[in-house]
Amino acid sequence: MRRFALLCTLLAAVSSSTLLAEDKPKEDKPKEAAKLTQAESDAIAAVKKAGGAVLQVAQNDNRLDIAFHLADGKIGDEQVATVKALGNVIYSLNLRGTEVTDKGLEQLKELKSLVRLHLERTKITDAGLAHLAALENLEYLNLYGTEVTDAGVQSLAGSKKLKRLYVWQTKVTEEGQAKFKTTNTTAQLIPDIALDKKRAEIEAQRKAEAEAKAKEEEAKKKAEEDKKKADEKKDEKKPEEKKEEKK
Repeated sequence: MRRFALLCTLLAAVSSSTLLAEDKPKEDKPKEAAKLTQAESDAIAAVKKAGGAVLQVAQNDNRLDIAFHLADGKIGDEQVATVKALGNVIYSLNLRGTEVTDKGLEQLKELKSLVRLHLERTKITDAGLAHLAALENLEYLNLYGTEVTDAGVQSLAGSKKLKRLYVWQTKVTEEGQAKFKTTNTTAQLIPDIALDKKRAEIEAQRKAEAEAKAKEEEAKKKAEEDKKKADEKKDEKKPEEKKEEKK
């Protein structure tokens, strides 16, 4: 009988251990990055030869950060075209201060995986921006110091994933921004002309109220000081004058 009870206890312990092992969450193995195709590897080599820097986003993420803005030589449309074959793996592209034109931007319209694009101080115009409307994953676009106008920005209004659009020192107007916002309510325009105006008005009003309050307090303080001086002067009168006043 004792042996039977002991056997039951052992079986229960084994069963419990098995259940615990099954309930224990399995540790997720880090996902291996997908291998680049031969065409993509060849394109990376071409980008580097053209003066571009190429970095992998993370160890388990084979998407690429590509930058031409620090290249030694001239970077124009020909060099930018080397990224065309990387449409499925490119994450970020920095063309700041390069000679890229609207023709070069036409080479980018197939970069479906592109999330961030720097075009500051380049030679692009509204015509080039029309090609970027096809970038379905674009979240960040910097157009600082370009000749872009309201029409160019409006061509991007349908970009559903766009989060930040920098238009500082461009020809984009307040009216153009307002029109853009009627179509795209998620992207943040920087600077937001209407919002900055509103903030300036609020700050000016706050400053005016603070100045008015300061003047009011100063006038009150001066009145109190004048009264104190008058009282002190009155107390300093000669006894004879005080007697005369009493009469």
